[in-house]
Amino acid sequence: MVAFIDRYRKSYGVGPICRVLPIAPSTYYEWKRREKDPSRLSARARRDEEISCEIERIWEESRRVYGARKVWRQLLREGINVARCTVERLMRQKGLAGVVRGKRKPRTTVSEENHQIRDLVERNFKAERPNRLWVADLTYVPCGQGFVYVAFVIDVFSKMIVGWRVSESLGAELALEALEEALQSRSLEEGLIHHSDRGVQYLSIRYTDRLAEAGIEPSVGSVGDSYDNALAETVIGLYKTEVIRHLGPWEEIGRVEWETLCWVHWYNNHRLMESIGYMPPAEYEEGYYKNNRFCSSGYGSFKLSGLTH
Repeated sequence: MVAFIDRYRKSYGVGPICRVLPIAPSTYYEWKRREKDPSRLSARARRDEEISCEIERIWEESRRVYGARKVWRQLLREGINVARCTVERLMRQKGLAGVVRGKRKPRTTVSEENHQIRDLVERNFKAERPNRLWVADLTYVPCGQGFVYVAFVIDVFSKMIVGWRVSESLGAELALEALEEALQSRSLEEGLIHHSDRGVQYLSIRYTDRLAEAGIEPSVGSVGDSYDNALAETVIGLYKTEVIRHLGPWEEIGRVEWETLCWVHWYNNHRLMESIGYMPPAEYEEGYYKNNRFCSSGYGSFKLSGLTH
């Protein structure tokens, strides 16, 4: 309202505008005095100004994807005690909002129905420690005149992305390269299970042979059932919301690859994950190994590799 009066006061005068709105001219002039002298603000208004600055900082640091709930959680993590409703109110006032997930896109895999690999997970996406269960999936990104494809490998314990790859081809090589990055970034233990859907990329001879060579037990979900790979679908949903729809449109594969790299690093090291107590995946794993030092040799932090293939 003050901004409206500022815009038209030269044309119509403050008094006539205030009579129409309605607002007392004294109220308008008091707001203008407060703009020049913040000490005239009430304690609540000064507190709102302080919190608003912190809210905007956190929102920017989240790549502008956090909504009020995640911003509020991050404020609490930083020792800034504030009510969630206050965060919601101040974000509305500043026009800040988180990204919203869209509808699920068409599947990118062709199912292989007659393969004999069993489902060892049965929708139980839980692990008692890192490197016990990985899930893998891939998606596509409309880019220029066609598509580029992105594959991920995720550790179920912490939800950390341990391997990823971007490619212009949807062949088995895409999934295999993401797996290779995961194998290089982690120190594996016996008993690791790798779960995916029944896409031909994951059931190819080269892929299953590489799993066997690394001592990893393969597991696949049922045909055409996304819930049998729900965790991977969830992470891809975040990626599509927070990168592809948030930063697009996309014209070249190089930009998709760079933004994916930046997002994976932020996701692993900074993004608050509700399912692990509003912590980033790397911090959650670090806490596990601090409390279980006898198995610290299994720790493998995320690497910023993958810019060039």
